[in-house]
Amino acid sequence: MSDLTRDHVGLSETQASRRYFRKFEGIMQHMLDVAAVLRAEGRLNTDEVEILTRYAVKLNHSFKALGLKYLLVGRETGRFFGSLTIDNRDSGLPVTAEIMTMANDAQQASAHLAGMAAVDALKDQMVQAILAERKVPTKLQFALSQRLYYEELAKGDLFWVQNEVQAQWVGIAADGRRQFRLHWASYDSEVNLPVIYMMELEDTGRVGLPKDPRRWPEVQGHLSAQALGGLKLLTIAKGFDEDFDDLHPKRLRRFHLGPMYSHAYTRQAGPLRDVLAEAAAPEGQDWALVWTEEELLSDRVIAQKSGWFSTVEREVFALDPFAAQGPDLGATRQERSIILPQRVFQVLDEKQPSGFASVRKFVVGASGRVLQY
Repeated sequence: MSDLTRDHVGLSETQASRRYFRKFEGIMQHMLDVAAVLRAEGRLNTDEVEILTRYAVKLNHSFKALGLKYLLVGRETGRFFGSLTIDNRDSGLPVTAEIMTMANDAQQASAHLAGMAAVDALKDQMVQAILAERKVPTKLQFALSQRLYYEELAKGDLFWVQNEVQAQWVGIAADGRRQFRLHWASYDSEVNLPVIYMMELEDTGRVGLPKDPRRWPEVQGHLSAQALGGLKLLTIAKGFDEDFDDLHPKRLRRFHLGPMYSHAYTRQAGPLRDVLAEAAAPEGQDWALVWTEEELLSDRVIAQKSGWFSTVEREVFALDPFAAQGPDLGATRQERSIILPQRVFQVLDEKQPSGFASVRKFVVGASGRVLQY
């Protein structure tokens, strides 16, 4: 078994850590701009954009909290608390252990806050220390950063390793069946990436799925357990279809947010590494984010015998035999997109590396506007 930690590095220098968090905050905003472009194209509807936006906001809140936790990294604080650990090869994002530790801290946030001095009291002590001792009150700054960290955790609305399944009403189908859109997300521990799922289904049960005290917990547990990036969409959808006779999955999508490439922070192999190195972009523009969407569609329905006297519907899913990976892709289609600043895009366009012709490119201009090329 390979050692998954061999590509983990800690950002132990103050400015490098702060630049990293600023970079990610900007990238998340650009992702929202990309979602708006896709909505204008009709690739996403308003509800789907809202779902993606919600998870992007949760990620932003999580990174804001981590930024406060490690605000004084590299300084003499009188207490060793480590540094942010990122996966600098597979994802460029924080390792899953950081998200798990944050979840544990969130459970104890109220107890920590009860034992800490208030923000105003800490600021007063810092002023007094500056005036009386004429030095930077690093330990008090650290105490304030930890106070703000736990306050951020107490607010909630963060992105966790497992984000529970939620249901959204879609409407009534032509045959009278209830239609729902389920969505959930996870932080894939194998590649340290956030992954978002959406499933559209028809419900023929007696009680609407979210109000069914028996089926709804079972559905939530089933889909959460299947939120693994290594599983094909076909495997997830077929397993769901076979386990719930009165729920009929018609469309399943998965969005992989990342990896994030940065010449200053990551060492991924491949053409993008050379592009970023040649671009030599200034701070804040030295990055590229890959976004992959997989989609699986139901092609038709067949009747399958169930017991002695009854039959159930089973979905037959459409697979793309002409995809780059062939039928083993386990999806109807897969599309890769990349978001990158204009200077990096110019180098990419000049070099024309193989494999990027079919990748959709969203370019962030100098004004911050996102355009598709």
